[in-house]
Amino acid sequence: MRETEVAIVGGGMVGMTLAIALRRAGIDVAVIDRATPEQVLAPEYDGRASAIAYASVRLLEATGIWAEVAETQPILDIRVSDGDSLLFLHYDHRAMGGAPLGQMVENRHLRLAQARAAAREQVAFVAGSLATLRRGPGAVEIGLKGGGAVHARLAVGADGARSTVRDLAGIGTAGWAYDQTGIVLTVRHERPHGGVAHERFLPAGPFAILPLAGNRSSLVWTERSDLAAAVLELPEGRFRQELAARFGDFLGKLTPLGPRWSYPLGLHQADRYVGDRLALIGDAAHRMHPIAGQGLNLGLRDAAALAEVIVDAARLGLDIGGAQALERYQRWRRFDSIALLAVTDVLNRLFSNSLPPVRLARDAGLAIVNRMPPLKRILVGHARGTAGKLPRLLAGEAL
Repeated sequence: MRETEVAIVGGGMVGMTLAIALRRAGIDVAVIDRATPEQVLAPEYDGRASAIAYASVRLLEATGIWAEVAETQPILDIRVSDGDSLLFLHYDHRAMGGAPLGQMVENRHLRLAQARAAAREQVAFVAGSLATLRRGPGAVEIGLKGGGAVHARLAVGADGARSTVRDLAGIGTAGWAYDQTGIVLTVRHERPHGGVAHERFLPAGPFAILPLAGNRSSLVWTERSDLAAAVLELPEGRFRQELAARFGDFLGKLTPLGPRWSYPLGLHQADRYVGDRLALIGDAAHRMHPIAGQGLNLGLRDAAALAEVIVDAARLGLDIGGAQALERYQRWRRFDSIALLAVTDVLNRLFSNSLPPVRLARDAGLAIVNRMPPLKRILVGHARGTAGKLPRLLAGEAL
């Protein structure tokens, strides 16, 4: 049986960030993942890229991860438009002091950076799948399929939307599946994007054009689920036509790079984020629509808050897996998550609607907000992750 202070189930981007942050603060950590350590440390390309908010970049800098990222692209401006309407909402980084609104990073680059940081901090890995979860007054025992166990003071579920930790802990969820699928691919274009991210609202759902390094962009194309499979199976020529019809020609000729991927879209919220000697972070706690590109950032905020709670409790000589520390984490994170999930759900339903009165109202709303700099600064502050009470890591401070 392996002994550790914190056992993190799930070696994805949120779980790894928490592990590295805790190790840098002197907390003993073990990461449990179905993949072998070699697979965790050498992730395969899955087509996805993430918009890393300004505050999340500070977190990654404070944990030593950001310095290891091989390739990034600053997001300088964001342009939100409703189909082919001439009215739009424009966020300009110069109005926020000149710093980028965020950074675009391919997930594979971020995961490789985390792997290097984890090796440097000597994060322990345990290959295996969760079989049992036994919690006692002073410890939790995580039994693995095929034998073996990890004994810890606190277990953290960072194992995604279908969290086994959450299920074994008897924590339910509330939510629903959208009748939408996210199609993800990377394209090369003739003209430079200038660091501008575009969010276009089409009847089937949002179509996001996110700048990557070089003349490339990552696309998140939301399509009705009954049509997505057919779109994915289109021959190359026909697929390019459908893509160009949605993308437009403002960046010149488009060339898809690599395969097309798809992901079903949905929303859920765990009934609670904590239990006896247990905490949930990331998609295990909440899952949201990618309309605002905030899913990973929400999980990173969980990791930053939980790391601070654990480290503070340890320094005060308190039980890091006790109810006092865990309730502090839940109070800190639950309202923020619920609010953001509600906003993204309403936006998706409002803009995935082609009724003329609804479209007229939302276009007018975009134009009005665009002419109100104080309101725009508030919205940008939320998008950059700098609003509200921030954990120390999100403020760029060490634990």
